[in-house]
Amino acid sequence: MDGQGSVQRIGFRNDYSEGAHPRLLQALAQASTEQNAGYGLDRHSARAAQLIRQACAQAQADVHLLVGGTQVNLTAIAAFLRPHQAAIAVDSGHIATHETGAIELTGHKVLTVAAVDGKLSPAQLQPLIDLHASEHMVQPRLVYVSQSTELGTLYSRAELQALSAFCRARGLLLYLDGARLGAALTAEGNDLSLADIAALTDAFYIGGTKNGALLGEALVIVNPALQPDFRHLIKQRGAMLAKGMVLGVQFTALFEDGLFLELAAHANRMALRLRDGLAAAGAQFIVESPTNQQFLALPANMVEALERNYDFQRWHVRADGWIVIRLATSWATRIEHVDALCRDFAALADALSGASG
Repeated sequence: MDGQGSVQRIGFRNDYSEGAHPRLLQALAQASTEQNAGYGLDRHSARAAQLIRQACAQAQADVHLLVGGTQVNLTAIAAFLRPHQAAIAVDSGHIATHETGAIELTGHKVLTVAAVDGKLSPAQLQPLIDLHASEHMVQPRLVYVSQSTELGTLYSRAELQALSAFCRARGLLLYLDGARLGAALTAEGNDLSLADIAALTDAFYIGGTKNGALLGEALVIVNPALQPDFRHLIKQRGAMLAKGMVLGVQFTALFEDGLFLELAAHANRMALRLRDGLAAAGAQFIVESPTNQQFLALPANMVEALERNYDFQRWHVRADGWIVIRLATSWATRIEHVDALCRDFAALADALSGASG
């Protein structure tokens, strides 16, 4: 029950509403009885970094554990760019839409191009680079992509290889936001591994907040030129956690025995079950997503009816008046909740169809 005494709605709003997986909470409870060094210099953080380097096949990579994705993005991008340089992202990219101008606040412009199913291609980059060819304009230097994208879609190995080759040929940095990297790695049709991503990018991060952790993201800096003094920059940006062991314990638990991929795979399975059930009842999806974010367009009256029992995000309103909503599943999504939404959607679709007929 909520504060007004009504039945609590079943949640599909996001993948971070639940606290943390019990195994992480158990590990945190045990570690909390210990004396640990501060600021990420504890043995748990060192162990987590070692496990992540092994998973990425990058023994010389720097691994830094930070609290959230916006902190990672603004700290990393500000560190990697000189004052006159800019980042490039698709217009739906997280740094361009959902970080309250954090990158611009650091003094760096975010240049955007139109996304194609949430993705960026080399063909879109060259005209933007050509346009910014003089000292009177910002200099494009860093290409920002997300995996999975903000629409739940995936870059293939060929697509990321093409972006990587383009960036390296033109002296650009390739940076990958991995807030939902677990979902991408365990998605149907994915052909990229952590090692592939590490080999093709200059830096990327692995999201824990949206995959079973209380909080935390692991930034992996592969390019040696970007590694010096990064801890100074984390501290300067207010992103260094005194009790860094809270992050180290969680990432150790996630990566020690495959839990990270296990939790992401569950979220994806629930999303695909939801997608298939809704599609069978006539739902119109705006993009083909193999991950835990599903986007569909519905008439306003259907959205309002579903909102009585289910919590989800209204994404945007189309020109035809239909509303695009996002349904997100998580490591904790229950199969009975997925099936309930599919049943209620089908019943509602039949009722509305009968009324209109």
